[in-house]
Amino acid sequence: MKVKRDLEFLEKVEELSGESVNACIRCGTCSAGCPFVEEMDVLPERIFKRIVLGDREGIMKNNTMWICAACFTCSVRCPRDIDIAKIMEAVRLTLLREDIDMVDLDGLDNIEELPQLAVVGCFRKETG
Repeated sequence: MKVKRDLEFLEKVEELSGESVNACIRCGTCSAGCPFVEEMDVLPERIFKRIVLGDREGIMKNNTMWICAACFTCSVRCPRDIDIAKIMEAVRLTLLREDIDMVDLDGLDNIEELPQLAVVGCFRKETG
């Protein structure tokens, strides 16, 4: 299966975040500390690899960037001092600017059972 490379996506994410995605060494420290990693279908460092490869379509099929609550645990623990939460936010913004809504708040039956951090993170994503 051939992947269509979208290098403009990498440039846009780096422009919005102010971070270099190529600086990531894919050590897994971000995933090891993430409180929501069990809900993600792809680990954050693998999303970074897809960004570098320009696999925008592959990234859109995953929920990782939408699950990220921007709690900054990954950013604080990163040995390369990459602000990972800022990159995830840039990926979300890039995709949201295409008017593709991946968050469905109407599908939540019992919002009281969700962690407060997840609710606040989702609210921040929805209000921009």
